[in-house]
Amino acid sequence: MGVLTKALVLISMVVCLTSVAHALSGQAIVSSPPYTPSTCYGSRYQGVMIAKQHISMLANGKACGRRYQVRCLSGTNKAIRNACTGNTVDVKVIGSCQKCGPNELVLSQDAFAKIANVNLGRVNINYEQI
Repeated sequence: MGVLTKALVLISMVVCLTSVAHALSGQAIVSSPPYTPSTCYGSRYQGVMIAKQHISMLANGKACGRRYQVRCLSGTNKAIRNACTGNTVDVKVIGSCQKCGPNELVLSQDAFAKIANVNLGRVNINYEQI
């Protein structure tokens, strides 16, 4: 292998490891419409690929509009097979959720359906800011 090839392989490995290191683990919870009003945007419609975060993660509104890429890892009950679709979904933070934990995202029904079986209601996820 040439020096240039080895360097490219090394750089690729570092980039892959860096992106994995930035992913957060948590759970996604499905939410049914309506999605307005929201903490960040009031009654202004923001589409359906949206999420809410725990109030402590909203950073006094600084997280409004933040985007995350979300991937389903598994159902919360490991015995359930095919919980995840294998897809990722990009969502926009539109507000806070009072009853979710700090590492939980409440996803719209459409966003949740992109990554998992909606009937499960809750799945284990990795998510990272994009």
